[in-house]
Amino acid sequence: MTVRERNNAEQLAARDCDNCTETRIITDELKHYQEEHERLCVLLNITREISTELQLDRLLFVIMDEVKNALHADRCSVFLLDEEKNELWSKVAHGESEIRFASHLGIAGHVATTGEILNIPDAYADSRFNPEIDRQTGYKTQNMLTFPMRNRLNEIIGAFQVLNKKEGSFTRDDEELLNAISTIAATQIENAQLYEQLQNTLNSFIETLASTIDARDPLTAGHSKRIALYSNEVAKIIHLNEPRKKVLRFAALLHDYGKVSLSDAILKNHKKLTEKQYSQMRSHPAITRAILEKIQLSKELKDLPFIAGTHHEKVDGTGYPEGLKLEQIPAEGRLLAVVDAFDAMTSNRYYTGRMSFEKVIRILEQDSGTHFDPAFVKAFKKLRLDKLVEILENESAEWLDKTDLSKLSQYTIDDLIFELRFDTTRNNGFKLVDTFKKYYQQEYLKQKERG
Repeated sequence: MTVRERNNAEQLAARDCDNCTETRIITDELKHYQEEHERLCVLLNITREISTELQLDRLLFVIMDEVKNALHADRCSVFLLDEEKNELWSKVAHGESEIRFASHLGIAGHVATTGEILNIPDAYADSRFNPEIDRQTGYKTQNMLTFPMRNRLNEIIGAFQVLNKKEGSFTRDDEELLNAISTIAATQIENAQLYEQLQNTLNSFIETLASTIDARDPLTAGHSKRIALYSNEVAKIIHLNEPRKKVLRFAALLHDYGKVSLSDAILKNHKKLTEKQYSQMRSHPAITRAILEKIQLSKELKDLPFIAGTHHEKVDGTGYPEGLKLEQIPAEGRLLAVVDAFDAMTSNRYYTGRMSFEKVIRILEQDSGTHFDPAFVKAFKKLRLDKLVEILENESAEWLDKTDLSKLSQYTIDDLIFELRFDTTRNNGFKLVDTFKKYYQQEYLKQKERG
């Protein structure tokens, strides 16, 4: 090879080397941009998923799922700091029930106390790791990444703990991603906690309002609470969604609030009312609605006044205060009509006990299609007997026999009515009717008094 040819070959090799270097640089840059794009997509997705959730339990589930998937890990727990009890707790951990422990214990405790980020490739080799949780849950922790969670004031409110990376150990990139997620999650968790506090305040306020009516007449004490409990059980049977359950519960608690306008001469008169008194009594649903409409309610509760004011409407249009017919009455109002009538018939009266249970159900059935919506009467009869007894005897719950309740939980009102009407006995020898009557007729209280 001549000198010229050798020089040309060297120049070509140099250019090829430069091209390779440029290609590597471009490839590395593209890889970096791709990784950054994927990271931003993950953060965008997590932000979208958690930004509208204000129910704390569900929010924690969503956060843990998103973090677990984003970091390609087997499990994630979000531990929140309970400052009053000086504990860390995770109300919902993947595959486990609530976990609570002193806020200084274990890796999560160390991180929550010091604010240090701990990326541990071998958990059992670290003296700070608390193996007790693994022993309690039967889970085997291998590697873990634990990150402090801070609020807007930079105060530690908990810790993320991501367990068992599916391939290898957690990386620096994982730490950076979790840092970004932590900031987003902490903000929404604080929002959810504030929302929960507001809901607790609202619940307390509504329960207090409801109790003011029940307190005026000892005979009807607990009526509003029982209506709410019955309604909730039927709501579960018909698979009512959570927002509607909430509206239903508040409507049940406040359905009789209009009775604040009635005098004791009417409210505590347990004899036949005069025509004028009866007319005044019939006004209470409309007054309930009028009072509730004056309260500034959230969008999700906007139907509350209307629902609460329709519990005396009848599906054939002969009810009051407006004479509404089937579809004109909100579904929750039709449900309230059934449980309100049931509670009225099964409450203790002056000088007499409860109406016979079979007669109560017969009235509900006979009035289906005229007074009551048949669908809700049918749903009500699917109520489990243990739940029925617990609500009926809500004020004496400590005296209920757990063994009896366990057996009653296997049967519904429909099962009980079948035995009452056909005088049958279960093949397993369980005396369903006798056990139920023990509580319905309050024989168990008499036994306690004698004992």
